[in-house]
Amino acid sequence: MTKAFPNGVALVIGGTGGAGAEISRKFAENGTDVVLTYHKNVDKAAEVMAEIEALGQKADSRQLTIGDGAGVEVVIKDIAGAHGRIHSIVVAAGSDIKQPYIAEITREQWNEVVSQDMNGFFNVVYAGIPHFRANGGGSFVHIGSAGHDRWPERDALSVVPKAAIESLVIGIAREEGKHNIRANSVLLGVIETGIFLRLKAEGVFDKAWEDAVKDGLAIKRFGAPEEVAEAVVFLSSNKAAYVTGQRISVSGGYGL
Repeated sequence: MTKAFPNGVALVIGGTGGAGAEISRKFAENGTDVVLTYHKNVDKAAEVMAEIEALGQKADSRQLTIGDGAGVEVVIKDIAGAHGRIHSIVVAAGSDIKQPYIAEITREQWNEVVSQDMNGFFNVVYAGIPHFRANGGGSFVHIGSAGHDRWPERDALSVVPKAAIESLVIGIAREEGKHNIRANSVLLGVIETGIFLRLKAEGVFDKAWEDAVKDGLAIKRFGAPEEVAEAVVFLSSNKAAYVTGQRISVSGGYGL
């Protein structure tokens, strides 16, 4: 294999987020056109698209809320009509979650994250599998949580729905391999971008918390979004054509 990717475009769902934007740029750096989705931040989408085009690749964007199943189907079909084949779908979108202990989670918080994150991933799979089957295969990459390696207190709203998604990822890998469809996950530890920086600014994470977390890591620092992007692009590429149903934990050894 001489090409980095199969023919077509990479679709990055949540491509305006801290990790998602870097993933979109990294795809372009490695030689594939990119379609990214955004929830509300159209200005950020335009900024990332300009960066992709400056790298010599085509860029496009769509507004999307993955909890809207019908909307997901429309967007997938629209992208296929405009660009032909989608070779990879990366799900980097997620709810802007709070940090309560399990006993403090409200029904409203729980139902929202299950609807948007867990059901949202299923919506993407429901629309994506037929497209992949009709076009010779494809790759799903889910941005998950290193909380599956070791339980992180107060992160249940993120980790629990993602655990269900991880099970679905394995099921896709097993059932759809015969159609040349792969599914893998990148599990994130503390990455210095996105929600972490917002919660840090709000005082949810103080220096004592940071020091305690770093003390439990094998690599004594937090991660960078570029390191997440490298793992995602690898799993989407022809270099990982025989890799499916796997997890790469980008967490500095959080679960060791």
